[in-house]
Amino acid sequence: MKFIKRLLLAILVLVAIGLLFRGWLYRHLVTYRSIGQRTNYSVVDDKLVEYINENTHKTIDNNIEQVVKTGLSITSKQLNFTAAKNDVDPNKLITSKSAHCVGYAAFFAATCNHMLSKYNLADTWTAKPQVGQLYFLGTNIHKYVNTAFLKDHDFVIIENKKTGEVYAVDPTLDDYLSIDFVTYRNGQ
Repeated sequence: MKFIKRLLLAILVLVAIGLLFRGWLYRHLVTYRSIGQRTNYSVVDDKLVEYINENTHKTIDNNIEQVVKTGLSITSKQLNFTAAKNDVDPNKLITSKSAHCVGYAAFFAATCNHMLSKYNLADTWTAKPQVGQLYFLGTNIHKYVNTAFLKDHDFVIIENKKTGEVYAVDPTLDDYLSIDFVTYRNGQ
């Protein structure tokens, strides 16, 4: 009985540590690599412009990390994940509200690019949706999955056009696990 109590306590402690440090653990275990780019949509729908403006904080102050976090929040509030075939154009997702990782990445990138323009950061920064693959401890996990749905995974890079500095974000992951930034390696 004493052994079972200690085992349960150890499991509880490990789960608590895993939850508290999930972002750090994920960034150290999983790496994203781009295998191509997706279409980068512009925000043209009036409802989408209004939605972004209503949910944008007034105090972004040229801070790219604040733009990214606000974009993640806006995306998470608007979209619900589905594995079904659906729209990926953010101007349509404002009404349909369901997307898979391609739609999440397109919506987030369009939202970020809209905010970058709004706050005069578009000359320096750009958000680009990427078709990617995930590597767990250096091993490509997609080669072990035999479904077309999981052959790749979309994410977004936010790149400084002048310095080459890059932030990588997986809006789908953020919506479900609240992990904002991910580890990105350029090239295969």
